[in-house]
Amino acid sequence: MPRACGQISRPTHQTWQHGGVTAATHSSAFPAAAESADAVLLGLDPEQREVATTLRGPVCVLAGAGTGKTRAITHRIAYGVRSGQLMPASVLAVTFTNRAAGEMRGRLRTLGAGGVQARTFHSAALRQLQYFWPKAVGGEVPRLVERKIQLVAEAGARCRIRLDRGELRDVTGEIEWAKVTQTVPADYPAAALKAGRETPRDLAETAQIYGAYEQLKRDRGMIDFEDVLLLTVGILQERRDIAEQIRTQYQHFVVDEYQDVSPLQQRLLELWLGDRDSLCVVGDASQTIYSFTGATPDHLLSFRTRYPQATVVKLIRDYRSTPQVVHLANGLLNQAKGRAAEHRLELVSQREPGPAPVYAEYPDEPAEAEGVAGRIRDLIAAGVPAGEIAVLYRINAQSEVYEQALADAGVPYQLRGAERFFERAEVQKGLLALRGAARSAGSGNDPLLDGVVELGSQVRAVLSSTGWSTEPPAGSGAVRDQWESLAALVRLAEDFARARPGATLADLTIELEERKAAQHAPTVQGVTLASLHAAKGLEWDAVFLVGLTDGMMPITYAKTDEQVEEERRLLYVGVTRARLHLTLSWGLSRAPGGRASRRPSRFLNGLRPGSAAPAARDGAAAERGVRTRGRRGPVLCRVCGKTLTEAGELKLMRCEDCPSDMDEGLYERLREWRATQSQEQGLPAYCVFTDKTLMAIAEAAPSEAGELSMISGVGGRKLDRYGADVLAICAGGDPGGSGADDA
Repeated sequence: MPRACGQISRPTHQTWQHGGVTAATHSSAFPAAAESADAVLLGLDPEQREVATTLRGPVCVLAGAGTGKTRAITHRIAYGVRSGQLMPASVLAVTFTNRAAGEMRGRLRTLGAGGVQARTFHSAALRQLQYFWPKAVGGEVPRLVERKIQLVAEAGARCRIRLDRGELRDVTGEIEWAKVTQTVPADYPAAALKAGRETPRDLAETAQIYGAYEQLKRDRGMIDFEDVLLLTVGILQERRDIAEQIRTQYQHFVVDEYQDVSPLQQRLLELWLGDRDSLCVVGDASQTIYSFTGATPDHLLSFRTRYPQATVVKLIRDYRSTPQVVHLANGLLNQAKGRAAEHRLELVSQREPGPAPVYAEYPDEPAEAEGVAGRIRDLIAAGVPAGEIAVLYRINAQSEVYEQALADAGVPYQLRGAERFFERAEVQKGLLALRGAARSAGSGNDPLLDGVVELGSQVRAVLSSTGWSTEPPAGSGAVRDQWESLAALVRLAEDFARARPGATLADLTIELEERKAAQHAPTVQGVTLASLHAAKGLEWDAVFLVGLTDGMMPITYAKTDEQVEEERRLLYVGVTRARLHLTLSWGLSRAPGGRASRRPSRFLNGLRPGSAAPAARDGAAAERGVRTRGRRGPVLCRVCGKTLTEAGELKLMRCEDCPSDMDEGLYERLREWRATQSQEQGLPAYCVFTDKTLMAIAEAAPSEAGELSMISGVGGRKLDRYGADVLAICAGGDPGGSGADDA
């Protein structure tokens, strides 16, 4: 029986990594196929199983980093298909990157649900636009803009505004933001000002360039990727017959990374759904790091408002990272503020203990890069594969010094976000050779394959003709990069052969073509250099977070509280990429001999050894003498002493099953007051305080602001807004009405 909204699944206290439950992450590229519908559920923990078996009605999965969200939703789809409850062609699974969509399709094929569509929003919309354009508009679909930035440069020149490279990139980003928030050029200045956008040019100039860009596209009969969404939305809004045709095909929707949905994508999803509610969304507000593109967690956080009957499941068992890494990640979020922070998930590691995170300070950036390269070399010597190590930084400009340091240390590396794997010349040459060998394999006309039976050996033999060898070339550089690319194909073939006994070279080429179409690249065995944004969705055994100084983390142009909080979330994403080894470092100056004026990131205060915890949540709270929450260790039930992990229990400071000493009369008075506040402010009641928070207040019956502030769910903002009312009610008096006009 699905749980109603608010009845969150509660994990038991045992670790689910053992006893038949398999790890949620770091799995094989080709997992073993499930034999039946019931077999699809094997290896899932209780919360993942609830996701997989709740196939009807709206479902909201709040999934922390490393908790197996992709596993849960792919097994949900597969279980529905294999049990006959879902038709494969009626399901549309949507995510945000080609790689994620390709991985999802691969998992679904393995689980026996290969007919399910798994696409990005843009890919799904483009297919629909191309199919329905002749019927809705007539003629051929306009050409897609290949290089938007070049067209923006032309628009700037038409407006007699010269843009340097950085301004060109930033203006292009502003145009993309305006379009996904459905803001036309004339409205851009006011919208950007209201949103607090950091703009590269005067708002009026940016609006002028935006308008010229749109005109250039019209003149040339072109559309960009944002237009794909806008035009699809327009057609579905205006043509009810086309909308109904799509709704007839797709009956069930799954949206991954729902915290990253833009208003435009949300509108498209609503049009796909119509008046139905067969929707499963998955996300984590604490991983919202793309607000500059128009992404917002509001749709995730307000899901239960739109669907009061929704089933809500929390995934907090972290199978990826050690308790030491998880403790640091939780510590980062414990200092966070804002709406996303109020819905943070306290992760519970399911792994054995590992090494403590390392904090390293260096005199300057080159020394930091050299030190990191040395530590990486030591890890590789200790048996950690280079492909399982990453160096993550805030901006791409930081990569150069690490490229040089790794090259000097003789360590192979790859730049994430550079040339796509399947577009590399050596990979294309290798795929061509494999296709040719597959065609001639059965005829006996390929001397390379004479007497070679095993698939991995066949691939090694074929690729040896394109420059691959069993031993890597010495040093680094282009030759080593090319070898690493071909070696990745060899490893993929070996994984494929282990997972598909009896598979042929032809079967492998089909798999490679599907991966190429999805840009689902194999892992290249070199240390990954990537920005924190580019690292989202990935994981490594060892992660080095570098350049962690104030001004870089948070970045200097993060001015508002929300911008700073997004920077904190970005660091949280970086921390949660690490499975075992985590190093955080910073340099005190930019160059050798420079003034040591830099300071470690404020986000590490209270977390790194020798640093003081943040003084207070805000200055006003400090002036009032209100106690603030510091870094938390395990929270114990105040009745039975068990460790608490579920958010509702953490609010109450006791197990749900333990007896309550709540003042029932006080609780009812608080509920009546909340209903009045909700009505006056036009907010859902839980936005004032949740039921659990009201219960916690009624149990604690605080008599002063310091006691009230210590209750989970009563942050500084709500204390300011509602504190006087709540304390008055707790004291048996009448509320004074504070907060009613302050929403």
